[in-house]
Amino acid sequence: DWTLLDFAIWYAGAIMVPIYDTSSAKQIQWILSDSGSVAMISMYTEHDTRVQEIIGELPNVRFNMCLDKGAIAELVEAGKDIPDSEIEKLRQLAKPSDIATLIYTSGSTGKPKGVVLTHSNFVDLSRNSYQALSELLVDASTVLFITLAHVFARFISVLSVHAGVKIGHQPDTNKLTIALGSFKPTFLLAVPRVFEKVYNAAEQKTEGEGKGKIFRAAAEVAIKHSEALETGKIPFGLKLKFKLFDKLVYGKLRALLGGNVKFAVSGSAPLGHRLSHFYRSLGVVILEGYGLTETTAPVTINRPDLYKIGTVGPALPGCGMRIAADGEVETSGINTFREYWKNPEGTAAAFTEDGWFKTGDIGSIDSDGYLSITGRKKEIIITAGGKNIAPAQLEDPVRAHPLVSQIVVVGDRKPFVAALITLDQEMLPTWLKNNGEDESLSVTEARELPKVKEAIQEAVDRANAEVSRAESIRKFVILDHDFTELSGHLTPKLSIKRHVILEDFKDTIEGLYADTKQLN
Repeated sequence: DWTLLDFAIWYAGAIMVPIYDTSSAKQIQWILSDSGSVAMISMYTEHDTRVQEIIGELPNVRFNMCLDKGAIAELVEAGKDIPDSEIEKLRQLAKPSDIATLIYTSGSTGKPKGVVLTHSNFVDLSRNSYQALSELLVDASTVLFITLAHVFARFISVLSVHAGVKIGHQPDTNKLTIALGSFKPTFLLAVPRVFEKVYNAAEQKTEGEGKGKIFRAAAEVAIKHSEALETGKIPFGLKLKFKLFDKLVYGKLRALLGGNVKFAVSGSAPLGHRLSHFYRSLGVVILEGYGLTETTAPVTINRPDLYKIGTVGPALPGCGMRIAADGEVETSGINTFREYWKNPEGTAAAFTEDGWFKTGDIGSIDSDGYLSITGRKKEIIITAGGKNIAPAQLEDPVRAHPLVSQIVVVGDRKPFVAALITLDQEMLPTWLKNNGEDESLSVTEARELPKVKEAIQEAVDRANAEVSRAESIRKFVILDHDFTELSGHLTPKLSIKRHVILEDFKDTIEGLYADTKQLN
C-alpha cells in the first residue's frame, strides 16, 4: 500500500514527504510544518490518533487519512470522476529538474533537514545503475523488508520498475524466513546487522544441537575457500572439505534464504572480511555499497564483474568521487541532491567552492578506483595522547559476536579507549542455554555473569588484536538495556546516534575513567 501510494502521488503530480513510523511527535510536527505539507496519510489506526493531535496545530494540513480505515478506497472514490486525460496531464507536468521528493535526514546531528531530490536524480541513477548491475537485475526478484521511508528503499522501488524486478514486501522481520521461502528472491537488500544475525542464529542453533564444532569448522572452511578463490588456486584437500560441508551446512543456509539468492546488497556499515568470505562460499555474493540520502542512495557499489571484498566498490556511471586533503569523501554527479529545503546556509556549507558535496565520511580510493570507508569525520576520536581513532574499526568486530547488539567506542580527549556495550536480547536466551546458564535471566541479571563478561572480553580482545595498544579498548561496561529507535539512540536504519548516546550516558562514561590506576 505504501509503495502504491508513493507512485500514485508522483503520477498525480504531487510530492511525497516520507516520515518514519518511529518519529517522535515533535519530529512529525516539524516535518509537516517545514515542508508545507497539505495532507497526511498514516499507516495504522494508532498512528492516525497520534497524527490527529499533531496536525491540530497545523492549518496547512487540510486532510488526514489512515490506511487502516480505508484510505486507498477513499482516494479512489474521490477521484472517480476525474478523467484519465487530466491525470495524464498532471503526470507530465514535472520536468527532470523538479522536486520528486523531500526526505528529512534522521536529525542525528540536530534538527532534521529536508533533502530535495529531483526526478532526474531517481531516473538517471536508475538507468545508469541498471546498465552497471544488469547481471543482478535481469529476471530478478527481491523481498523488501527495510523501511520504505528510507531513500534506498524508494530508489530500489524506482529501479525495479525500470528494470522489471519483481518485489515482495514483508515489514515484519520475524516473518522474513517464511517470506523468503515462499517468494524465493534472487537478491536481497540488508544492513550488515542482518547478515550477522543470520550467521549468529545458525551458530547458536547448531551449538544447542551439539553440532557447534561442525558449524564452526564449516565456517572456517568456507572462509578459506573464498580466500583461495581470490588467489585462483584451491588446494585439493580444501576442495574436498568444501564439498562435504556444502551438503551438511551450506545448502541448509541457502535454503533459509529461499534457495535462489545469488547476490545481496549491503550498506550503512562495513560488513567485515569474515562474513563477506563466508557468504560468498555459500553462493551468495554480498555487494557492499555506499551512499547517503543526499546522493539518492548509492554512489558506489561492488558489482558481479567489479568486486573487491573490504571495499564499497567503484563509482556508479555518472557519479564522481574524490578524497579531500583531510580524508573526507566528496561526491558529485547525477545523483547529488539539489539543496536543503529552505536552508541556504546549510546548503552552502554542504558543498565545496567547485560544487562537490562533502559527505562527512572519511575514506580512501585505491589504484583500481575502489572506495573504502573508515569512519565519520565527526566521529573520529582523538585521545589525550593525540592518537586518532576511527570507532568503526573497533566496533564492527565486537558487534559480530552473537551476544552483542550494539557497541559505542568512547575516549575523545581521554587517556585511553573504552566502550559501552549492549546485549542482544533475542540471542541472549539461546546463548545462556548453550553455555549452561539459566535462559530466563534478564539482561540486567545476565550482564553480571562471569561467563557473559568473559565472552564479551574475548570479543574485545579479538578486535584489539587488529590495532595498536594505544588504539585498543582498555575498559568496557555492559549496559542493562539496548539502544533502540524508541529510546532515541538509533536512526531508522539502525545506525547509532553517537552524540545522543555520549550525552545520555556521560555519567557512565565518566565512571569508566574514574579509576585508571590498574591501567597505568
